[in-house]
Amino acid sequence: MSSEKKNFFADRDIQIILGTLLRVGVIASMSVVLIGGLLYLFSDHAMLIDYRSFNPNKSGFSSIPAILTGLKDLDAKAIIQFGTLLLIFTPVARVVFSIFSFLIERDYLYVLIGLFVLSIILYSLSDKLVG
Repeated sequence: MSSEKKNFFADRDIQIILGTLLRVGVIASMSVVLIGGLLYLFSDHAMLIDYRSFNPNKSGFSSIPAILTGLKDLDAKAIIQFGTLLLIFTPVARVVFSIFSFLIERDYLYVLIGLFVLSIILYSLSDKLVG
């Protein structure tokens, strides 16, 4: 018998979980965008769009609360935006899971690096860079 203490997760287990997390996130995002796109094509197919001027505030789905409100109403544009949010937050979830896996392994240098990367991602997603 070996007196060696086994880690909670082996490195291979963590790699499989992270790969599955990324794969499921991308597939879920793609599915939500596809459903929203189909709903948009069937509901708003006759609407004329003016491409000469661009106004990003016209969509009304530029914030997370607005997107969630649109999801309650099954608005096709909100469903597409939600799929895009899923795609954006998939790598964020990967970084968060990596931080917890490094905490379990007691690898504190990589926990600090992961927290630094997470803070950069969250800062870049905030409105502080838009001005």
